Amino acid sequence: MAGIVAALATAAAMPITWAGVPMPDDDPFYAVPARMESFTNGAVLNSRPISMLGLPLPVAGWQLQFRSTDSAGTAIADMATVLTPMTPWLGTGGRPLVSYQVAEDSLGILCAPSFALGGGQDLSISNMALDLPFISAMLLHGWAVVVTDYEGPQSRFFDGVTSGRGVLDGVRAAKSFAPVGISGNSPIGAWGYSGGAFSTLWAMQLRATYAPELMFSGVASGGVPAGLASIARRVDGRAQAGLAVLMLVAFARNDPASGLIDDLNDHGRTLVAQESAACGSDLVLHHLNRRMDKYSDKPNLLWHRQFEVATQRQELGGIAPDMPLYLYHSSADDMIPVEGFTALVNRYCALGAAVTATHSAISGHNPAALMGSVGAMKFLADRFAKAPVASGCAVR
Repeated sequence: MAGIVAALATAAAMPITWAGVPMPDDDPFYAVPARMESFTNGAVLNSRPISMLGLPLPVAGWQLQFRSTDSAGTAIADMATVLTPMTPWLGTGGRPLVSYQVAEDSLGILCAPSFALGGGQDLSISNMALDLPFISAMLLHGWAVVVTDYEGPQSRFFDGVTSGRGVLDGVRAAKSFAPVGISGNSPIGAWGYSGGAFSTLWAMQLRATYAPELMFSGVASGGVPAGLASIARRVDGRAQAGLAVLMLVAFARNDPASGLIDDLNDHGRTLVAQESAACGSDLVLHHLNRRMDKYSDKPNLLWHRQFEVATQRQELGGIAPDMPLYLYHSSADDMIPVEGFTALVNRYCALGAAVTATHSAISGHNPAALMGSVGAMKFLADRFAKAPVASGCAVR
């Protein structure tokens, strides 16, 4: 299975669409079934086997369409990709299952991980590039992995409730799907970085009330988007300004009650319409060094009350997750200011969560993801092995 790593790297570098893999909008598998309300959350609506990335890898894969409920209370048909090694699990207990959240960071379903993992390899696979080594590492450990399109069919970026429920219902679907082989004594973990950390932690905050039957042995999250308004302000006018565009369009579209859409001028409303299905990676390329004040006739758009209201509704920290957490963040993160991470850790600790938090000296958002993955993997492996973990908070 060591060849997985090289194969994944090769696949990530191929900017073509593989024959036979239709775009999600043209794929009947993504169509919403009738009578959605009659299914329970996490129920598998449809399934099909896939080859991971369309390659002949020693990994069994399936795509599952499942029922979830978005933040408006509407029943939705979401997607999960489930991957498991073909080799038998030789560890104690059942094969572990990890819910891994990629940084979906998108406004359209083309950017969803199910398309890339199923073999669709246009430029949207760049959204997956950072995560492929981590997915391969978990498979090499013998763990099963479920990757959910947690933004839902409407691609609701930074919608905490929709994302968290999607993660939990994806785990429900993977557990209930017999071919994956998840048993009653299989430990469950979760992991995500950046946008994936946002959805992971929202899921853990919602677990006790939304999916109390799911018990997580441990959860790792890094590069955590906390202090959302400060993220947009950090990148405004810089090389990563496309991230601020992504946030501006998402909040204006997803939260009309905030009044943010009324703060935009003609340029801003045109932006929301034109970029309504863009991937975050595309936005970064298209909006280098862009300033968000271009999109409002009033200065300091990212400091307006309407933008603050929209971001505050999606902030993490309202509830303490009730499972062991491993949180990591670069003190020199060039995209997500560390101050928001530190405040979130302090909030979780004050609420009684069991937290191991690391402020690393690695410079840069993506380099910190690679270096921090070592600690995240060890933390999950220790939890699956039932190694003791201290209560309370350990912050360094």
